[in-house]
Amino acid sequence: MAKAAPRFPRYLVPRLREALADSPAVLVHGPRQCGKTTLARLVGEPRGYRYVSFDDEAVATAARADPVGFVSDLPARTILDEVQRVPEIFTSLKAAIDRRRTAGRFILTGSANVPLVPALAESLAGRMAILRLHPLAQGEIEGRRPRFIERLFRAGFKTGVADRLGPELADRITAGGYPAALARRSAARRRAWYRDHVEAQIQRDVRDLSRIRSLDTLPRLLAFAAAQTGRLVNVADLASPFELTRQTIHEHVTLLERVFLLERLPAWHANRLSRLVKRPKLHVGDTGVACALLGVDADRIAADRPLLGALLETFVFQELRRQASWLPEPVEFFHFRDRDDFEVDIVLEQGALAVAGVEVKAAATVKESDLRGLRKLRAVAGKRFVAGVVLYDGSAGIAFGDGLFAVPVRKLWETA
Repeated sequence: MAKAAPRFPRYLVPRLREALADSPAVLVHGPRQCGKTTLARLVGEPRGYRYVSFDDEAVATAARADPVGFVSDLPARTILDEVQRVPEIFTSLKAAIDRRRTAGRFILTGSANVPLVPALAESLAGRMAILRLHPLAQGEIEGRRPRFIERLFRAGFKTGVADRLGPELADRITAGGYPAALARRSAARRRAWYRDHVEAQIQRDVRDLSRIRSLDTLPRLLAFAAAQTGRLVNVADLASPFELTRQTIHEHVTLLERVFLLERLPAWHANRLSRLVKRPKLHVGDTGVACALLGVDADRIAADRPLLGALLETFVFQELRRQASWLPEPVEFFHFRDRDDFEVDIVLEQGALAVAGVEVKAAATVKESDLRGLRKLRAVAGKRFVAGVVLYDGSAGIAFGDGLFAVPVRKLWETA
């Protein structure tokens, strides 16, 4: 029997409490099994919230049959878990909130990406705050809150020396961030959990969102996408192993985005530069999922440098996304590439005046050529550019001047 999943700190807690203080409803959405229910109950139950789960089919059936009556019978403060399974309830929730508009009435959780499901998002527009809960960040696993993004936007990196991660880096990539997977005693058992998790998401959450018949295609498509994580989206390439049209593949990718298994990273652009590549990049939502689908362990990744590089880029991107979700001010994410092959793996924007870049290298050394994309981004962004960092598996923190740095990748989640 697998040991119980350990309790990890979730740094989204303060933002959830703040949202409940001024919003009638707060939706916490994110992939299944990332910890949404635990978070909602941790914050809500000490305050007297009653918990109701739509994963209970009897409860879901009752809500679908009589959404008005179901909502009218709810206590003054309620947690409604997996609300995407009963979209019929949103109109009744809207009416209930409009009758008595008090802060903190409902905590909702959902395993669907609400902005990509307009019918859900529009139902409670202006009445609902939306928070994204990701799988565990490395800082949550370690039990310490990193401030890498804050340092990035103030160019606050110091020179110094730190130990290389070495083989530990591949271990972290393959482990992923799902609490239940991390509770497994061996890497093989974690991979098995991730494979079962993907199958469950597709059979339950995707089926709830779409009535497509070819669900058996989705795990194969996701595995194929995992092999291309960190690359520019090419629908023709994704469609090539399947007897499906490009439009169908596009729709399938969107479905996988809706349940947080895939994520498209849009291209950063500047109006005064027309030579920028506009295509988004494709990233798997968690590297533990990607490694399980590819059937690779830490030793295999460490021995395959191109694969390590691609997975490390996704690992860093998802780590930054997770840290950004805790911040009070929104951070937007992009990639940068122009037609002369200058590129930056991850571009972060905070407000209208701050742009920063992060280039990811699996190597233990940094060369001058590794900075070329960051220098081009700095030239294009102009006064908006605040800092550029090459994250690499080395030991030295180095300042190159003009806001450019090389930083050991472990500093992404370490507090010192």
